[in-house]
Amino acid sequence: MTETLVPSASASDGPAAPKRLFIKTYGCQMNVYDSERMADVLRPLGYAATDTAESADFVILNTCHIREKAAEKIYSELGKLRELRDIRLAAGQPGLTIAVAGCVAQAEGEEIMRRQPAVDIVVGPQAYHQLPELLTRTARARGERIGADFAPVEKFDALPKARGVTGPTAFLTVQEGCDKFCTFCVVPYTRGAEWSRPVAAVLAEARELAARGVREVTLLGQNVNAYDGEGLDGAPSTLARLAYALADIPGLDRIRYTTSHPNDMSDDLIAAHGELDALMPWLHLPVQSGSDRVLRLMNRKHGRTKYLALIDRIRAVRPDMALSGDFIVGFPGETDADFEQTLDLVRRVGYASAFAFAYSPRPGTPAASMAGPVPAAIARERLHALQALLAEQQLAFNMDKTGRTVDVLFEKPGRHGRQAIGRSPWLQSVHADDADHLIGRIVPVLIKHGQQNSLKGRLMEMALDGA
Repeated sequence: MTETLVPSASASDGPAAPKRLFIKTYGCQMNVYDSERMADVLRPLGYAATDTAESADFVILNTCHIREKAAEKIYSELGKLRELRDIRLAAGQPGLTIAVAGCVAQAEGEEIMRRQPAVDIVVGPQAYHQLPELLTRTARARGERIGADFAPVEKFDALPKARGVTGPTAFLTVQEGCDKFCTFCVVPYTRGAEWSRPVAAVLAEARELAARGVREVTLLGQNVNAYDGEGLDGAPSTLARLAYALADIPGLDRIRYTTSHPNDMSDDLIAAHGELDALMPWLHLPVQSGSDRVLRLMNRKHGRTKYLALIDRIRAVRPDMALSGDFIVGFPGETDADFEQTLDLVRRVGYASAFAFAYSPRPGTPAASMAGPVPAAIARERLHALQALLAEQQLAFNMDKTGRTVDVLFEKPGRHGRQAIGRSPWLQSVHADDADHLIGRIVPVLIKHGQQNSLKGRLMEMALDGA
């Protein structure tokens, strides 16, 4: 969960005393992107940043439906906001406009309005471009307050071309929705069918980002490697062809993408990892389970053999590829033998990073009514065992970089003195002293020590000399 702040408005953006906006972002990287774009939509209305709900005129909770008890956590937060509004009104102060956005809003819009009348606006992930209109309607105390339709092309057409991005990295949504219908997942119901933005629109936004000093973009999509947006020639493109086109943009030196599905890992995308220098050697490729039986129950449409063969093909063209993944343990019907198959797959692949969760049912998904629930205590025990193995692999991957010189894109100041923090090609966090003047640049760094979650490095002489 992150808190997204709106960049300060310029004199041309709105009135001298701007209204104050606070966005609390839950969940995935696409939600971070969406929060940034909501801020962009609201900036022309005079909304500028504040870092607490207490100092805000408008609070948006940008929600995620993936995590356990996601909706209940939102209702708890809404209760606090309602109390804040009541205190203000009792003191004769201006009230607080409250909005719920994102996937919980999409899935439970009517229920949110029923359970928490303090909410002024509910807006799904495909309709946040309507926020200015919804705000106006709310201010006039009339009109529809729920915007939750699936019209992604309208959303992207309506968003401001200029983005309030600061720093050398940025997210860039290229694909939304999912047609896979995994039995545990709500995304097809909250984000809709798979849809890809046209290549021209993606390139235009990327050029604007590069002009603002962005050196690295992460392409986002629920199934980003299923990208098939209209190409410049009018024919459907692929993610690989899009990556080549992005790499031609001056100043844009690094390209990443997430999240991918194993069934959409095409030959041309695999080949691009061996041919395109800008395409970073990091791949998030969730498998969820190492058991064929559980994978069938999950409706993943691939087995462990296919997944392992795919990893071999990828590493044949990019031997240093860092693999990241997602795992669910305790899925209905999962046995000890099934879980051992997951551990075996993890040992065979060797992950640089991964996310592991104990299964929790999502209302309305097929898995929620499946037989054979795994007792919570057993699921927790399996989760701890898997997380320990993944942590061991992550530490080993980081330690392996000790003594090597790697190119680091410095992104922001560190906690100590003139320290700066950046990312290696493998998405590892790297911190180095006397590097604050290098933010926004890619420089060689000698890795002195690998740690669990980061690397400690020292600038090479050429970086110190400003080369």
